[in-house]
Amino acid sequence: MADLKSDISRASAMSELLKALAHPIRLMIVAQLLEGEANVSELAERLDVPQPLASQQLRILRMADLVDFSRKDGFAVYRITQPRLAELLHCLEGCHPGSN
Repeated sequence: MADLKSDISRASAMSELLKALAHPIRLMIVAQLLEGEANVSELAERLDVPQPLASQQLRILRMADLVDFSRKDGFAVYRITQPRLAELLHCLEGCHPGSN
């Protein structure tokens, strides 16, 4: 954390990461993908959201290099690129006022 106190570029990079996660659907997508790969239709169904919304949120996560995809049987299958996101989500859950 010492670097964060004095390194604006590090603070900016961390801020961009948090911005990419700062949407409930994106957080839920990350949580789903931490369980395993999925295509956009599967994610939309699991999250009970329209497929275009899931696609839009995946694009934002992809632009932030938090998820990537590969083609399988003609479908884009998404996966997490930063496994430590699991730790971050766990920490965020612990920081939530309603958590114990």
